[in-house]
Amino acid sequence: MLASMPSRDERSFWGTSGVRPQVWRIQHAERASGVTSARPARIRHVLHVRETGDRGLSLAAAAQRGLVHRGQLQALGFSPGTIARRVAAGSLHRVLPAVFAVGHPALEPLGAETAAVLYAGDDCVLSHASAAAIWGLLPVHGAAVTLTLVRRHLRHRPGLRIHRVCSVDVLDVRLRNGLPLTAPARTLIDLAADASDDVLERAIVEARVLGLASEADLEGAIDRSPLRAGTRRMRALLSTERGPALTRSEAERRLRVLVDSGRLERPRFNVWLHGHLVDAVWDGPGLVIEVDGFGVHGHRSAFETDRRRDQILVANGYVVVRVTWRQLTSEPMAVLARLSQALALAGRRNVG
Repeated sequence: MLASMPSRDERSFWGTSGVRPQVWRIQHAERASGVTSARPARIRHVLHVRETGDRGLSLAAAAQRGLVHRGQLQALGFSPGTIARRVAAGSLHRVLPAVFAVGHPALEPLGAETAAVLYAGDDCVLSHASAAAIWGLLPVHGAAVTLTLVRRHLRHRPGLRIHRVCSVDVLDVRLRNGLPLTAPARTLIDLAADASDDVLERAIVEARVLGLASEADLEGAIDRSPLRAGTRRMRALLSTERGPALTRSEAERRLRVLVDSGRLERPRFNVWLHGHLVDAVWDGPGLVIEVDGFGVHGHRSAFETDRRRDQILVANGYVVVRVTWRQLTSEPMAVLARLSQALALAGRRNVG
């Protein structure tokens, strides 16, 4: 079935390109007492609908992933009694206090995040794991939406995690998919406050592979928020990374010591397999060990090469285990335990 052509009012609202109208805007704000940011940001809800009634409601909901705030409904001419009757009739569905889905309760992708920032109002951004998922640094999850409020308080609600700050620098907030959220570097610093080592390392590598956060970006975000909970941990990570690189010979030496300490059979080191040089291989079980240098493997070319090599080795019957520089230097006994388990499993697989 052919879609109907938009009316003149629709074309005016959506623009000739059909792009979703701007709903939030990030602006510079004047510095107030107690504000530490050099360029404090203000985050404003700026959607304006000229129409009223059901026509205006459809336009507002279309711009906000099928959602509308009670204040918008009232501005469109709906009285509290009308809103209550529509909720009872099932044409409005409450998602959060004062936030409704229009027409049906199913939410669009990013609907939960849109509902959260509509509920919170101005001077609010998505942050932590929610921002990381939108940037593509972590997998999308069904957990609570995380918000950071600027100089505001909001009651905690089920499905929401709320953080508060006195100010946020305009360089540390962005718009993505039309939503206000922390910039990638600031998102990583927020994650560093409580994320596990594996989750944080994965997010940092993804940010570098995607070209979202360089070392300079991270240093700048640290300088702008020196008292954030994750700043010290992020600074330590960057400092460790700038230390002496874990060369192939050093990786081999550490692996030899680790294998000998666990009385495991020694693998072959620095071996060419199917056109690729690998750090170590146990031929019998078919287990390959690769040591990832944190800085090197945060670049797209190295990332793509590593994944291509892994795929070729797996296609030829090998099991590939990657060990990071931090794991090898900071938690060798845990690495040894995992290697022992991987060798046992690989050996049983080959016997079977």
